[in-house]
Amino acid sequence: MNQELIKKQIVVTAILLIFVLALFQFTNLDIAFQSFFYNFNTATWIWDATEPISKFILYTGLKKALIIFAVIVLFILILFWKRDFIKEYRFGMIVIVLSAIIVPMTVISLKNSTNTPCPKNIEYFGGNYPDIKVFDSYPKDFVQEGKIRCWPAGHASGGFALMSLFFLFKKRKNRFIALGIAVSIGWIMGVYKMIIGDHFLSHTIITMLIAWLEILIIVKSLSKVKQL
Repeated sequence: MNQELIKKQIVVTAILLIFVLALFQFTNLDIAFQSFFYNFNTATWIWDATEPISKFILYTGLKKALIIFAVIVLFILILFWKRDFIKEYRFGMIVIVLSAIIVPMTVISLKNSTNTPCPKNIEYFGGNYPDIKVFDSYPKDFVQEGKIRCWPAGHASGGFALMSLFFLFKKRKNRFIALGIAVSIGWIMGVYKMIIGDHFLSHTIITMLIAWLEILIIVKSLSKVKQL
């Protein structure tokens, strides 16, 4: 992907991100979609968040696997930096490591500052919070004991950071296979959190777009460093 195409991708992704933010801010699409995962008769989500096997596979285990993968790539870079068989893939590996750090850190920073409730927190789904979107203010009579951290989707950010694998491979087919796998992992992580009431659809879409935007910016920035 040349510099001109990367620049266009950055602009398109940024515009799409703004559009998605506006779409979910001014509509009730999140509530409508999330309702498919909630049983209003029993006041429960369709999947139990405490179920141990799925929690281990789709939450704890998968998160640890992504961290281990990033650490392995980092150590390979450090130990074999000047080896010929690494030079061909060094640029992509650096993109992977930086993405694995920057994307989750950005999402966590946003989660710490946006103070937006999860589906399970809002009154419509049995919680005690009003339906506050990311750019809304809480009602003056609402007493909040502490900040809530639900927007965007932190868990899925690690999966979507894997979209950086697109820049590891040389062949177009392999690039899109890697991208497809990464997007699938991100959405598996995101959907799991949706069906247990932890995130809305918009949280996952926005996290995916933020991840891709940041990966593109990382690639564009690194491309200026010729020795890589």
